[in-house]
Amino acid sequence: MTTLRDQLQHKIDFKTKPLGALGQLEDIALQIGLIQKTLSPKIEKPTMLVFAADHGLADEKVSPYPKDVTWQMVMNMVTGGAAISVFCKQNGFDMKVIDAGVDYDFPAGMPIISSKIGRGTKNMINEPAMTTEECELALSKGAEFVQNEVANGCNTIAFGEVGIGNTSASSLLMHSFLGMPIEECVGAGAGMVGELFKYKVNVLTKVAEKYNPATPLETLATFGGFEIAMMIGAFIEAKKQNMLILVDGFIASAAMLTASQFEPELKDNCLFCHKSNEKAHKVLLERLGVEPILDLRLRLGEGTGAAVALSIVRSAIAFLNEMASFEEAGVSNKHP
Repeated sequence: MTTLRDQLQHKIDFKTKPLGALGQLEDIALQIGLIQKTLSPKIEKPTMLVFAADHGLADEKVSPYPKDVTWQMVMNMVTGGAAISVFCKQNGFDMKVIDAGVDYDFPAGMPIISSKIGRGTKNMINEPAMTTEECELALSKGAEFVQNEVANGCNTIAFGEVGIGNTSASSLLMHSFLGMPIEECVGAGAGMVGELFKYKVNVLTKVAEKYNPATPLETLATFGGFEIAMMIGAFIEAKKQNMLILVDGFIASAAMLTASQFEPELKDNCLFCHKSNEKAHKVLLERLGVEPILDLRLRLGEGTGAAVALSIVRSAIAFLNEMASFEEAGVSNKHP
């Protein structure tokens, strides 16, 4: 019996090109066709959900930037000045910015979706970042945002984030779920280099040694952030809705890793859009066994890598749907 995979591969192979000549574009086209269960996949109303929240661990100076940068960057995003704002506009993403737990009261009338769980998480040096109840609420809110996008006709979604201290939370989640030494899960983040990097590793080591969570939910509540938990709920729901999921950099990948503890088949729906210059991201991608689309030395977060990669994804779909076959073009194929 001919499967959909067989049919897609035949369609790809008989385009007017040598076998495999479009490289990774062929892999992307095949994966999207399998996700959408069609020989003619398409991108519908691509949406970028950017989740923002503060982290109590930022009080330990694990980032060179003050916590106020979180709310200031949210304002920059919604007024069009941030990189993610520019790239979403360029590539046809509908961008929505969600206050998952920023320690700031935004002015009324700003295009910011209020979904605040709290004014930042607790400081993990002293206590778990979230209660399990807060964590479950963040997961459910993330799922609701995806459900709303599906109702609006979206079939392709990406997630961005902003939150001073969230690379530290992501490193702790990676350490917990992959069982890797904490120093292999830590990068420079927003600029922790030299002695500052050693200090960051020392702080995260203390945090990691303080707790022994037993379940994925407890692990997320202990080490995560409101924006990360909301993103994880969104990942899980996007898989349930069988959407194409464009995964950004280190923080989004760590969130995806965490979400896969709840939804083991999640990776099937994910395209990993780029390899971040954040040291641990390369290791994480290797452990996940995935090939990123781009390697541009990005390490900004926000969803920027996913936004830039959408044009490549569109190219994969375009060749599958529009490029002529040997038969259609009247071009001779190679000898059998």
